[in-house]
Amino acid sequence: MFAVKIDRELCKSCELCIEFCPRDLLKLDAELNKRGVHPARFEGPQERCTGCGNCATICPDAAIEIEEITQGE
Repeated sequence: MFAVKIDRELCKSCELCIEFCPRDLLKLDAELNKRGVHPARFEGPQERCTGCGNCATICPDAAIEIEEITQGE
């Protein structure tokens, strides 16, 4: 299983991560960040994320990290 961690304050709401997520697990948050934009957020069950890394790779501001969750965490 994988955890998608998005730094809300680094996100500039370009929506590239949303476009490139093959499982449609990323959406724009309803709340604004300090930049005044709606940052991306992970939405969906963690087990649906394959850890492909598309979102982290395409993010121009390196605002996304993928972490593998091992049992017991």
